[in-house]
Amino acid sequence: MSAEDSNPAATPTPCEDIQGDGRWMSMHNRFVSDSKDKEPDVVFVGDSLIQLLHQFGIWRQLFSPLHALNFGVGGDATQHVLWRLSNGELDNISPKVVVLWVGTNNHGHTPEQICGGILAIVQVIKNKIPHAHTLVLGLLPRGKMPNPLRDRNAKVNKLVQEAVSSLAHASFLDVDPGFVHSNGSISHQDMYDYLHLTPQGYQAVCEPLHAHLKSLLEKPTEN
Repeated sequence: MSAEDSNPAATPTPCEDIQGDGRWMSMHNRFVSDSKDKEPDVVFVGDSLIQLLHQFGIWRQLFSPLHALNFGVGGDATQHVLWRLSNGELDNISPKVVVLWVGTNNHGHTPEQICGGILAIVQVIKNKIPHAHTLVLGLLPRGKMPNPLRDRNAKVNKLVQEAVSSLAHASFLDVDPGFVHSNGSISHQDMYDYLHLTPQGYQAVCEPLHAHLKSLLEKPTEN
């Protein structure tokens, strides 16, 4: 599709092995292999915000009981997730809900391109698992003080929310509990490096997310 060719964020692309240790492809292969003997109801897909969630107690507390798998890879942008999902990670499983959280690492891409990348992922999920519901999480603000990437992420959220509002098989959830204070700053107690979440930050994001997921899982599946 020519639109995809002109949008690098919506063109499936494996992550370049800059370090030379093959970690990204090894993780992808592990996810494909892991999925062969699992029957998850929920699959989390995305970048480091998804990957690191797995290391905190809140994963075991809230998401393990929902039969959840975590397919997060630090540093992933939309085109990397698109490649992973197009190349086997969804082929052996049939979750009811796919939680997608990606886009903050799409450096050099416009909000429109990032939105296009997210929508391309939503479409791949729809093609691979027609009955699944994709829950797209809003990008969080980043940086200690206001900056262009915050503005970009906010624009992406607006575009994605508008785009998925007409889709029966997807929805958008803003998971920002109000990390930006009235003076424009973000606290290191919520985001230790002003991008990644602390346990306190995850708690604020995940409790409403968990409630939302439970309500989605209780709905009858649509084909």
